[in-house]
Amino acid sequence: MTTATVETARKPATMAQALGRALRDAMAEDPSVHVLGEDVGTLGGVFRITDGLAKEFGDDRCTDTPLAEAGILGTAVGMAMYGLRPVVEMQFDAFAYPAFEQLISHVSRMRNRTRGALPLPLTVRVPYGGGIGGVEHHSDSSEAYYMATPGLHVVAPATVADAYGLLRAAIASDDPVVFLEPKRLYWSKADWSADRPEEVAPIGRAVVRRHSSGAGGAATLVSYGPSVPVCLEAAEAARAEGWDLEVVDLRSLVPFDDETVCASVRRTGRAIVVHESAGFGGPGGEIAARITERCFHHLEAPVLRVAGFDIPYPPPKLERHHLPGVDRVLDTVARLQWESQWTEGSGD
Repeated sequence: MTTATVETARKPATMAQALGRALRDAMAEDPSVHVLGEDVGTLGGVFRITDGLAKEFGDDRCTDTPLAEAGILGTAVGMAMYGLRPVVEMQFDAFAYPAFEQLISHVSRMRNRTRGALPLPLTVRVPYGGGIGGVEHHSDSSEAYYMATPGLHVVAPATVADAYGLLRAAIASDDPVVFLEPKRLYWSKADWSADRPEEVAPIGRAVVRRHSSGAGGAATLVSYGPSVPVCLEAAEAARAEGWDLEVVDLRSLVPFDDETVCASVRRTGRAIVVHESAGFGGPGGEIAARITERCFHHLEAPVLRVAGFDIPYPPPKLERHHLPGVDRVLDTVARLQWESQWTEGSGD
């Protein structure tokens, strides 16, 4: 196939379309894949990710459930134990909290509990994050809870291609995967071919979305999910200030790709972690610690964070102040130590 043919096959597609196609392709290839959740069948999901699946595969494989998250996930645990590959939709981020007991006590532990004899090939899709004008319980960034639960894989795509590729990988995995879908990127678009989806890096690998020249004024922005486009926009704006910013998209929070992240930080000498989740006890603290432990002698300044404020998610009219934006990222870049505060022979 010529390059021109491949390019012709590509057309603008949204992240929502890529996710829906990933579910459809997985169900078509493997009859053990079942989708279940609130309104996933007839309605096609609140965000229409599962639209058409019930019609194509039947209600027994794309199943509407009662409004009972603990029951939904508990049912999925039993399905996975008996050889199926359930894909659960939690509808909204904070709606998943009633299912935490199942997730922590059973989903995350079953493989270890049975010494590997009983894996749980279970995917939990969680539309998460803010930026859509949602009210409380509709805009949480709860990734830190999942990251702190050993036994779970946690991924968060930021591109159309990754949405498809990572979801296919999650469904195929014998380990349980919490698949965080950034709601405000559902309608983001990219040229993509549904019939010839490009290969993407596997779960557990980060990707450098924007490379730095490594010259003076360089720093690494480490992010994932909905904050990746913010970092890319900030990196472009930073050029006017003489800052050369590299952007690393983690893609996978667990497993964490120390190699790619640290290679970038060692090149630039400075790092900022950007995410919507609250700063205190958030993912940025763990990421900053890992960078500091592995890159201490390469750092020109402390690792900084740009995060959501340490408050419950605010009303829709105030969320623009709460979410990390380009201005907050650039303000934090300015706080990095761009000139040494210590001079040889000084008395300081």
